[in-house]
Amino acid sequence: MTGSEESPSFRLAYVPGVTPDKWVRIWNERLPGVPLSLTQVAPAEAGGVLLGGDADAGLVRLPVDRSALSAIPLYTETTVVVIPKDHLVTAADEVAVEDLADEIVLHPLDDVLGWERLPGWPALERPATTADAVELVAAGIGVLLVPLSLARLHHRKDLTYRTVTDAPESGVALAWPEDAHTDRVEDFIGIVRGRTVNSTRGRQPAPAPAKGERTESAARGRPGAGKQTGGARRGTVGNGKSGAKGGTRSAAKGGSRGNARSGGKSGGSKGGGGRGKPRRG
Repeated sequence: MTGSEESPSFRLAYVPGVTPDKWVRIWNERLPGVPLSLTQVAPAEAGGVLLGGDADAGLVRLPVDRSALSAIPLYTETTVVVIPKDHLVTAADEVAVEDLADEIVLHPLDDVLGWERLPGWPALERPATTADAVELVAAGIGVLLVPLSLARLHHRKDLTYRTVTDAPESGVALAWPEDAHTDRVEDFIGIVRGRTVNSTRGRQPAPAPAKGERTESAARGRPGAGKQTGGARRGTVGNGKSGAKGGTRSAAKGGSRGNARSGGKSGGSKGGGGRGKPRRG
């Protein structure tokens, strides 16, 4: 981490259409002692807000200035065309750019799609904002292509939208100044990436145990640790006794068997004992 001081709060900027509610809720659950403040900014102003130190991080639209900002792409939005509910385009579930060739396509100054060549016919003037363009669509002046989230943000009952399959798309990213990658920024990165509270990627590793605790834990962790010497002694004594008892029993058993066998053989010897005695002269 390069940040030398931690802010008492975390300041998050976000552009219209982005909904940070879920991440804010998780932040409040995990870091209740660090308030998170939200500031909505225009897409074109987001980079300046971050570099000017007015926010710790921002949910912005790509592209961003990678020479000064670090960014983690989060998702890419579907592009839709906003139209009146009675428009002919509503007959299809989705359309292509060429299907709008005969339409007046509004191009607001805060457009985030980055067209190389806008489809259809241009309006006489460019609306100042996306909100202004939506009002013109409702007035029947033309149609508007925007990311899905902006179509939902500016929803009107008299308007609808359809997916445009081959239009440019808008990506959303988490960005922050390269020289201000603080612990708080890392906390928020963990949240948007879905890390758990106990993730090993966390910035605060578990403290190392004290020397005495480490020795005791090591002893507990080894099977039979601390009992090996005593066990050996008991084994030695037990083996001695067992050997003595076992030897006596074995000798007794062995002796009995030996005597029985010997007795049988001896009886056979007596049976032929006449031949075994020395002859008298």
